[in-house]
Amino acid sequence: MHIHNLSEENSILNTFISEMRDINIQKDRMRFRRNIERIGEILGYELSKTLNYKTSTITTPLGSCDIALPKNDIVLCSILRAGVPLHHGLLNYFDDAQNAFISAYRQHQKKPESFEIIVEYLACPSLEGKTLILADPMLATGQSMVATFEALKPFGTPKEIHLVSVIGAQNGVDYIKKHFKSDTHLWIATVDEQLNDKGYIIPGLGDAGDLAFGEKLQH
Repeated sequence: MHIHNLSEENSILNTFISEMRDINIQKDRMRFRRNIERIGEILGYELSKTLNYKTSTITTPLGSCDIALPKNDIVLCSILRAGVPLHHGLLNYFDDAQNAFISAYRQHQKKPESFEIIVEYLACPSLEGKTLILADPMLATGQSMVATFEALKPFGTPKEIHLVSVIGAQNGVDYIKKHFKSDTHLWIATVDEQLNDKGYIIPGLGDAGDLAFGEKLQH
């Protein structure tokens, strides 16, 4: 797997990540969502450098010029609900992409540290021969990303796969490396070293879905 960890070089991305982690700033839900969106834009820009390009001639009011334009047929798939602002950020740059959405959540067993990933809702166009961008802000254990991809398989075989996350744990990165093809790309803003006993990223930032949209109704 090709891993692109953008935190290995300093950039304005550090500011957005720090605001998402900060327990005081992250209370502003609008700013939290916007920071995920902005990080999605940055990750999308970096991802775009690896796409296939074809030179086209563009007519201007004063003449014409040649410019290389991306020719990939992209399907952008996000995992609900925290994936919505990340999806928006990526879609700002890949605005002609087709879109897919999937729900994937943890269903905990009797022990807090024991859970399985449940997929209930899925809407997706054909993936056959296309470029799949699979986006999930938090790459903790990696199980949600793998379960989502398994659920997408009936829709066809993508030509190439890009995984996009904001914050991950090294455990999750190692896990998806075992379950995706070696030519898969992972684009991630930063990677933390560990998970706690409940499978949450440390230091992480908390529950991204709750911070973006409010706490879930408990059953």
